[in-house]
Amino acid sequence: MIISILYCVLFCIFALTFIYIILLKLEKALEILKNGGVILYPTDTIWGIGCDATNVEAINKIFEIKKREKTKSMIILVENERRLQYLVDVPEMAWQIIDLSEKPVTIVYENPKNLPKEILAEDGSIGIRLVKDDFCKKLISKLNKPLVSTSANFSGDKSPLKFSDISQELIDAVDYAVEENRESVSKYSGSSVIKVWSDGRVKVLRE
Repeated sequence: MIISILYCVLFCIFALTFIYIILLKLEKALEILKNGGVILYPTDTIWGIGCDATNVEAINKIFEIKKREKTKSMIILVENERRLQYLVDVPEMAWQIIDLSEKPVTIVYENPKNLPKEILAEDGSIGIRLVKDDFCKKLISKLNKPLVSTSANFSGDKSPLKFSDISQELIDAVDYAVEENRESVSKYSGSSVIKVWSDGRVKVLRE
């Protein structure tokens, strides 16, 4: 009986310690983002470079870090349907694609709202992914802003499936690299990208 109680106590201590460590990692990334910084972080696909998607200065910093032309848009991540609907009018077809897709899917929407023009494509559209990854969901929720997600590589280089694939030069260029999931290898080299028009038309941009 005493041994069972001891095991329970030790398990609770271990669980609480684990949760505390995760929260510390989350708070550090959150602090950087709120101060207009740029982070490296694991997503539901590959490792990404991210910032507050409403902060123009931070968005421009990512373009500079990646050596990427500003005419090439970046996608953003949201953690729930409410935030998605705050940014775009979601066609019924888009909901169906999100619900039925087993692979992470980024939907390109027309006429976004409440976003700076610097994050939009030349035609004014925006790619948004409703993430299922727990770390990303918690980070976005606490930030209370959509999060930029662009592959953690220099423009033209191979996308990183794990943290060790990321160039040291790139790691040094950002303000913070998240410690979560550094040993994991993504089973996805990227999300599917599908454009959905308000009239229900659909075009697959990347499978």
